[in-house]
Amino acid sequence: MMMAKTFQFVCILICFLAIIINIEACVKENATSYIDQGYYVEKTVVHNAISKGAVCLDGSPPAYHFEPGFGDGVGKWLVHLSGGAWCTTVEECLNRSKSDFGSSNYMKPWWFQGIYSKTQSVNPDFYNWNKVFVRYCDGGAFTGNAEYVDPATNLHFRGARIFKAVMEDVLAKGLRNAQSALLIGSSAAGYPAMLYCDRFRKLLPNTPRVKCMVDAGYFIHVKDPHQARNFTEMYKAIVNLHGSAKTLPKSCTSKMKPEMCFFPENMQHKIKTPLYIAMSPFDKFQINTTIYNGINTCIEGGNCTATENKLFREFRSEFLNALPKANNPKLRGAFIDARNHHTQVQGWWSPKNVTTVKNLNLMKAFADWYYDRNYTYVIDERDLPISAMNDIKPCDTKK
Repeated sequence: MMMAKTFQFVCILICFLAIIINIEACVKENATSYIDQGYYVEKTVVHNAISKGAVCLDGSPPAYHFEPGFGDGVGKWLVHLSGGAWCTTVEECLNRSKSDFGSSNYMKPWWFQGIYSKTQSVNPDFYNWNKVFVRYCDGGAFTGNAEYVDPATNLHFRGARIFKAVMEDVLAKGLRNAQSALLIGSSAAGYPAMLYCDRFRKLLPNTPRVKCMVDAGYFIHVKDPHQARNFTEMYKAIVNLHGSAKTLPKSCTSKMKPEMCFFPENMQHKIKTPLYIAMSPFDKFQINTTIYNGINTCIEGGNCTATENKLFREFRSEFLNALPKANNPKLRGAFIDARNHHTQVQGWWSPKNVTTVKNLNLMKAFADWYYDRNYTYVIDERDLPISAMNDIKPCDTKK
């Protein structure tokens, strides 16, 4: 009897180990096949931006990475503003100025993947577009416009000028003749993608289709003062340090404090250009900053308490209420999932791991919306967060 039970246990253990090995091999295969679609692109430094005062934190010229389009994509342009948090104090900005987040001197070639893939089967709707990845080196979400430079620090807060200078450079490269154009902003750059959306449209008066996308950058202002404090204080510090007030929309700053105009729900309704929002209410950065630092841990561990789940549900409700209304998805499209992740157009933009809601994946939903094939406003009905690893597809066993 004991031997039979031991044999049974060994069999179960062997089967379990076999499953683990298969999963590991599957993840490795998925990761490898996805990485194979990527490629490095050298930086393009906008040297003449210095004469315009459009410089990174350390006074170096701004830079971007450019990959030319091909085939029927030569007239289509994707311009992507990169994210990377903010610096809100002189000390923080000094630290950033010694890295690629504050100086073009430290910028290396960038790895293009996801929506940048040149493989049609992986990225069917944007694979052959002209692609511009604008590096974020001002620390103020491309909003700073302070004239004064303290000689003791040599810090420059010129994010707004960087956007203008880079656009002028890219327009000369062919953007001005675009047949289609898309402005994307990820994370901290989600706000400037909204802020400059209409301006981007005005730069292209002869382009039939111009739209904008926010990739995990729709950070809301919650009612609870304690939860709202982190974002509010951060935005107030950015306005004061970077001189952002004059860059923010006057339609908003005429009614409320400048820092409140950093919250998208207070300004997005004035944007006339079609805008798409891709984000989760349980975005890693959003809930970690708003609810409390470290709350992401319980999601991955699958051991969130009843109290934490209550906080998640309450926050989700506020997030959905802060979104544009769903009555005109042609003007305001949305793909709101329940994953605990952050940004999707690069690391999660692949048939292997694309986010899916109601049998519709983000890649198809967004492309259909962009190309005017179908206008969808997708909201995941699940009211609690799930691990982003749920989007890793199992291996195809039919080989």
